[in-house]
Amino acid sequence: MSLAGLFPIDKWNFKSASILNNLPGDEYAYLCSNMLEQRYSKGEVIFREGGAASGIFFVKKGKVKKYKVDKAGKEQIIYVANAGELIGYHAILADERYPDSAATLEESLIAFIPKEDFLGALEKSTVLPRRLLKTLSHEFTVLTNSISVFAQRSVKERLAITLIVLREKFKAETLPGEEIMINISRSDLANMVGTGNENIVRFLTEFKAAGVLTTLGKKICINDIRELIKLSGCGNE
Repeated sequence: MSLAGLFPIDKWNFKSASILNNLPGDEYAYLCSNMLEQRYSKGEVIFREGGAASGIFFVKKGKVKKYKVDKAGKEQIIYVANAGELIGYHAILADERYPDSAATLEESLIAFIPKEDFLGALEKSTVLPRRLLKTLSHEFTVLTNSISVFAQRSVKERLAITLIVLREKFKAETLPGEEIMINISRSDLANMVGTGNENIVRFLTEFKAAGVLTTLGKKICINDIRELIKLSGCGNE
């Protein structure tokens, strides 16, 4: 079921999947000339906050969480990247160290593009700079909205919003006719919502009792997206 007209998904979900799509052949070839692919196990760290930015990463398969860690060691997940998206490019553009960490949520295939190749392609391309500028502008809008609105929402509403966004993420890799299964640990879900595991378990149980969703192990299936949108308090914003 499409969220069009029901929920403003673009206010909550940004993606960089379009950055490399249909680049001129020579530009794409230059960008990928020294690309190295690597398979990552679930939970494996790709880069850490504060690490020297030596290149960007292209998610070819799987899902990656971007997160920050507070002084107590607790994660705050900022974003989940899908296959086709780029991560790590903010640090290269700013000529700074990685501002956050990234780790796989599931077994993934990640391609590494060296910093020199990315910057070289950026200089040669007439398309890539415009796409990056558009993507960065949209990401800023989404993050600003997330910070301001999440601060005013209850844990239940934040969980509902997060489940809606995750449903769209997992929908991208679900075959037509199949149920969309959100496959994420309760701790990662708690770190996205910004609460404790006990609250996540309590509200998931409440949503399940109301028929909004069903669970199979750690997998979550949304049965009533319209009701979930009502619970989020964001319908038709």
